[in-house]
Amino acid sequence: MELPLETVALFALKLAYETEGESPILRDDPIMSDYEREVFGLLVRRGDVEGIRFRVAHCVGLALDALGGVETPLGRELYRLSADFGNARTMKQLDAPLIALKDYLKDIQ
Repeated sequence: MELPLETVALFALKLAYETEGESPILRDDPIMSDYEREVFGLLVRRGDVEGIRFRVAHCVGLALDALGGVETPLGRELYRLSADFGNARTMKQLDAPLIALKDYLKDIQ
């Protein structure tokens, strides 16, 4: 689960901060320090659903702003998917919405 969580954060931060013509944001970029696989791994091992949801919500919120908010078609869909993720209350319930978020963020890159 740690890799998809890191990937969601990476794709969201790319949407928020990456600009054309500049170096791309990579997994080892300093902006990813709070969203590294090891950080998510610790949260997963602890079963800290709230901590995971908080970190993902922060990244997705930045991406949502970059997309123009919920008034845009891309923003509405991202908001819907993030709400599904935010409604998860157990580690098992995070799986399907996490994959949907990851796939969507990848598609809109």
